[in-house]
Amino acid sequence: MSVDQLDTLGARARMLGRLRANAPAVAADVGVLDQRIDAHYAQRRAHDAAMLATQTARVAQFQRMLEAAHADVVCASTQTWAAALAQRLAATGVERLLLDTSCSEGISLADALRTHAPVIETCTYEKPIETWKSELFDTIDAGFTVARSGLAATGTLVVVPDANAPRTVSLVPPLHIALVHANTLHADLHSAVAAERWRDGMPTNLVMISGPSKTSDIQQTTAYGAHGPRALWVVVLTDDQAQTTLQANSNGAAQ
Repeated sequence: MSVDQLDTLGARARMLGRLRANAPAVAADVGVLDQRIDAHYAQRRAHDAAMLATQTARVAQFQRMLEAAHADVVCASTQTWAAALAQRLAATGVERLLLDTSCSEGISLADALRTHAPVIETCTYEKPIETWKSELFDTIDAGFTVARSGLAATGTLVVVPDANAPRTVSLVPPLHIALVHANTLHADLHSAVAAERWRDGMPTNLVMISGPSKTSDIQQTTAYGAHGPRALWVVVLTDDQAQTTLQANSNGAAQ
């Protein structure tokens, strides 16, 4: 070993030694740290209680935050969402839609498309991407996914990709349509982690989406779709009572 190498190792050891000596003490009990984090978020929620305490409030906040990020959010009932979405896709000019027909929501949308928009072709992710990459990138107009949950405070979708609906479905098509059930909306990330018990087993690929893809150049000019979908539609499934309340609130705000 050369003198230069010895000097480098010695400098590294001295640097790490100083960092360790000045590092703040870490609580040995993880439970104590968890309690401090829980108390912090409980205090925040007490401050924002009116905004996040009820499902209706969480849906409204979720919608506000997503729309602020240029997403298009629609609240719909479980009975009407599929037909309404099928008609909107047809009106928008979508010709090929990528979706997962192994889940009930995907089956419902596929059935609605056959009835209300038969011109739209549905495709499933059944082949390795290497065998149909050009078709996927060049001919698929939209991808449909079902979110595991959502975060009201930030307007964030929590998506867990799998073999039937991999990350590609929400990333490659120029339009991403995401469905989320209102009863899976959490106040914030901390609430989601606790309620869904992420500590018992984190998914290997968990995706958080808070709007369409956007980027800015050095002049701070925002462009949409450079690294993912140009547009994001979010369908929030509510029960009929919550849907009526939300529509009334929206109408009142518009007047």
